[in-house]
Amino acid sequence: MTDAPEIQNIPARDALAAQQAGEALIVDVREPAEFAAERIAGALNLPLSTFDPVSLLAVVDPSKVIFQCGSGMRSMKAVLACRLSGLAADRHLAGGIGAWKMADLPTLRIDPATGRPL
Repeated sequence: MTDAPEIQNIPARDALAAQQAGEALIVDVREPAEFAAERIAGALNLPLSTFDPVSLLAVVDPSKVIFQCGSGMRSMKAVLACRLSGLAADRHLAGGIGAWKMADLPTLRIDPATGRPL
C-alpha cells in the first residue's frame, strides 16, 4: 500500500495562475456570510460546516480543486475530508484569502447593507 500524496500548499499567485489557465477551480469552504462579504472571483462556495466531499464529483474533477478559506485551517480540513472519502483532492491555498490579499491579488467585496460591490 502506498502513502497518500502530501497535501500541497499552493501559494496565492500559483493558485491564480492555475485558475486563469483553467487548470483549477478554487473552492471556498468558508461560511456563506464570509463568502458573500468578500471572495475570490470565480470561486465556488461549499462551506466546511455542510461539506460533502462526494458533492465535488457533481461539479469538477476533485484533482483540479484548490480549497480556500480564511487562513488555511478549514481548507486543510476539507482536503482531509476528501482523503477520507477516497477523493484525490490534495491542494489548498496556503494562508487562505488572507495570503491572497497579502499578495495584492483582487477580491470581490460586497457592501452587506446595499448588496453593491465595494
